[in-house]
Amino acid sequence: MDSTVRKRLIDVAAKRVPADLVICDAQVVNVFTGTIERADVAIVGNLIAGIGSYTADTCIDAAGRYLLPGLIDAHVHIESALVDPSSFAQLTLVHGTTTVIADPHEIANVCGLDGIDYMLASSENLPQDIFFMLPSCVPATEFEHAGANLDAKTLAQRIGHPRILGLGEMMDMVGTISGEKYILDKLAVAEQAEKLIDGHAPDLNSSAIAAYAAAGIHTDHECATIQEMHDRIALGMYVLLREGSACKDLRNLLPGVTPYNAHRCLFCTDDRQPSSILKEGHIDNHLRIAVSMGLDPILAIRMATLNAAQCYHLYDRGAIAPGRKADMILVDNLKDFTVSEVITNGVPYRNHAAQQTLDPRVSSRVNIGSFSQKSLLMPLRSPQVRVIGIQSGSVVTTSEEATVSLDHDGNFAGGEDVVRLAVVERHHATGHVGLALLHGYGITQGAVATTIAHDSHNIIVAGDNDEDMVLAVQKLRELGGGIVIVHNNRVLDALPLPIAGLMTNEGGAFVDEKLNTMQSLARNTLHIHDDIDPFMTLSFMALPVIPHLKVTDMGLFDVDQFTHVPLEITR
Repeated sequence: MDSTVRKRLIDVAAKRVPADLVICDAQVVNVFTGTIERADVAIVGNLIAGIGSYTADTCIDAAGRYLLPGLIDAHVHIESALVDPSSFAQLTLVHGTTTVIADPHEIANVCGLDGIDYMLASSENLPQDIFFMLPSCVPATEFEHAGANLDAKTLAQRIGHPRILGLGEMMDMVGTISGEKYILDKLAVAEQAEKLIDGHAPDLNSSAIAAYAAAGIHTDHECATIQEMHDRIALGMYVLLREGSACKDLRNLLPGVTPYNAHRCLFCTDDRQPSSILKEGHIDNHLRIAVSMGLDPILAIRMATLNAAQCYHLYDRGAIAPGRKADMILVDNLKDFTVSEVITNGVPYRNHAAQQTLDPRVSSRVNIGSFSQKSLLMPLRSPQVRVIGIQSGSVVTTSEEATVSLDHDGNFAGGEDVVRLAVVERHHATGHVGLALLHGYGITQGAVATTIAHDSHNIIVAGDNDEDMVLAVQKLRELGGGIVIVHNNRVLDALPLPIAGLMTNEGGAFVDEKLNTMQSLARNTLHIHDDIDPFMTLSFMALPVIPHLKVTDMGLFDVDQFTHVPLEITR
């Protein structure tokens, strides 16, 4: 800090000179002491000078409203909101989220360093502070084709960026626990730069999680049970309680938060679409849920602010105290947490104009090889098959068995609520097409296809007939990426996603309106089941690091065995 700025900050705190801005008559929540003080808060530039009784030419009258530190989302993939960083900030700032720790591994899987550089450049000089964790697993596994390969040498080129806080979620649990050299090299990149390492460790038992923690893993956001949460905290890890659009673990984990372990708990969304943000909120929604379940309001606020700041070594924020960053929000009460005013960088936030430019480095990223109805033929030696089973409200799938019908050539011809699922490689025109069968999706007389297919983001398409599936893929190639619905050999609707096939710069309201229309078509015309999200659910069917059965462009993948398996069951 410049000494002149420091001197002015001290003079204002000592009441020798007036502040630049005062928030008057607020109930100030102190996350250090757990108390609430009715006072003014003085601001100099983008910093807090003091709490007490202060004067300034400009005053925001809090009128007894509660003043909280700005909220922090400790782990999110901005790409999952389907909008660029500027539009994401527009969506979430009004809900009080002033700081975001993002993992850009979605766009990195498509565009490599170009994608990371785009996210850094497009998030500069926003009223919301967006930090990044450098994607650690691109590709997520060796059992699929991604658009890039970020090895340790490549990661070292960006680890020193001031807004990169460390290494993103280490999804390769097997390689980490076994101490594989390629993982150790990546961990060393973060360690040598004195930066952090995020985790991703669903279903690990006590001995495995100890090995995982010994690798230097700092956090985990994949806890589904209280026991998993307690196991990780006992080893010194932070646990991120997640409430996203696809994965909702917050209510399961909150009963496990105690006065003794709460300092190791923080909030994150991971994946949250515009409709969820617009209707339910962002981290403010976590606060509402936590308090409704009996958590002390100030403890919940601390988890949404100070704990996240300390976890990620952002010691300049997370609390209302002298010298800290002037990121604060006013709410009417500590039950509903309705945000009425946001102060970011010491300035009252007013809706900013989202950027509208497209970066050629990350556009037109659909490059598929030959693809036709022949690519979808599924010859089976037996009608007894392995089937991916959808579980409502979860990205965890079941590994099921089913008896399906075959045509006269021995190809798959149908089953009871069983449809064809395909992943088409879209980065290098290899012509790879992985095939599987999906139960519980419910689609009839149509197809849904998208370039959002975690984590390598090839094209994933589901349908009950070859013609519609091929048309859907062809439309995606024409658009340069997005989401497409086809019915009876006609494209019903499409959401173009020109940024890496993952995002648009048209804003959150546009995405929300388009998705609402398309979800209605998917349910009412294609009869996709009401209890699942027709697009987000599909996008997770290609994620080979979440149990139990998935599909990549190389075929059906058993996550528990961590290997590809045949469609047929032979005994």
